[in-house]
Amino acid sequence: MKKIFAKIHLWLSVPLGIVVTIVCLSGAVLVFESEITRALHQNLYSVKAPAGAKPLSPSQLVARIGEQMPDSLHIVSLQLSADNNETCIASFRETGRGQLSIDPYTGRVNGWTESTVFFLTMRKIHRWLLDPPASKGGKSIGKVVVGISTMGLVLIIVSGLVLWVPRNRKALRNRLRVSSSYGLHRFWYDCHVSLGFYTAILLSVMALTGLTWSFGWYRTAAYALFGGAQQSVAVQENIPRKDGSGHGGRVAGSVHGGVRNSGDAHTFDYAVWDEVLAQLVSRYPAYRTIALTTTEAQVGRHTYMRRVDTVVFDPLSGKIVEITRYEDTPVQQRLRGWFYAFHTGSWGGKWTKMLYFVVALIGASLPLTGYYLWYKRNGRRLANR
Repeated sequence: MKKIFAKIHLWLSVPLGIVVTIVCLSGAVLVFESEITRALHQNLYSVKAPAGAKPLSPSQLVARIGEQMPDSLHIVSLQLSADNNETCIASFRETGRGQLSIDPYTGRVNGWTESTVFFLTMRKIHRWLLDPPASKGGKSIGKVVVGISTMGLVLIIVSGLVLWVPRNRKALRNRLRVSSSYGLHRFWYDCHVSLGFYTAILLSVMALTGLTWSFGWYRTAAYALFGGAQQSVAVQENIPRKDGSGHGGRVAGSVHGGVRNSGDAHTFDYAVWDEVLAQLVSRYPAYRTIALTTTEAQVGRHTYMRRVDTVVFDPLSGKIVEITRYEDTPVQQRLRGWFYAFHTGSWGGKWTKMLYFVVALIGASLPLTGYYLWYKRNGRRLANR
């Protein structure tokens, strides 16, 4: 039986190993994208709160934005933070993923929070091998190759675990440690066997959750397996985030003049946001973020998971008419957040991110150590052919 698994392990690893290394290495880089981006551009994400000062109201912020930005921009949402030392973030219909950072105390525009070229490139490598689809949800050769390699990785891990099972207690001790006392070959062998065993579970989690971005049929089946309805199952990719890596959905109005004129039966008075915010702060004293649009608000209640309550309000009076708590949202919608969190390691904060970073680096090294061991075993025989 082990001979069969050995052949599966070898003949999947040889052609797919390089792709697995590239995907794991780029994934490791992306783990701390938000933290690195914030550290490099602190002025866009943090502000020193003046002593005794209170943040401007949403309507005042919109007015200040309008004084500094072109008339052609139309605001989509305004995101406010419970942290007094964080900036506000405005999203616009015309700017795609680009979001605007605003000082909540003065209304001064700090700049755009778009992702850096480096991280955008890393994401293209990680998901599409630099061959992104022509349109959202479209197909590309790179996307298919990444998906097939990820499925192959799962089989490689399973077959590797079967091969790892030791025959006796002494062999078990050897396979649980990395020794540097018996030469270079033994060191690389231990790195491949032992580190592969220790990282097998998390690498499998990353692979199985990552496949939901590669294949629609897999995403539908995976969501259905965990209780999500098979219809309307889609990957939520463009969520407004303060690291510039997402953008949001609902069109509001021009930021100039304090009113909206986008074809609705009435104009929107941004003073309504002031009333809505006051009600939400009263209802959610421990909120993390509040994102306002012209018809609803998204209240973030958790630091690491995408737990968001949706609050619908009357756009004329600002009176709250409906609250949909995260726990009451459709199962498939919650699964999107869970799959994302378990794929990226964000579910436990910085500690799980650090763990995922190390595991992804080890995952990138396993094909390389495997190639080395395969060459040492077969190189001389291949050279004599």
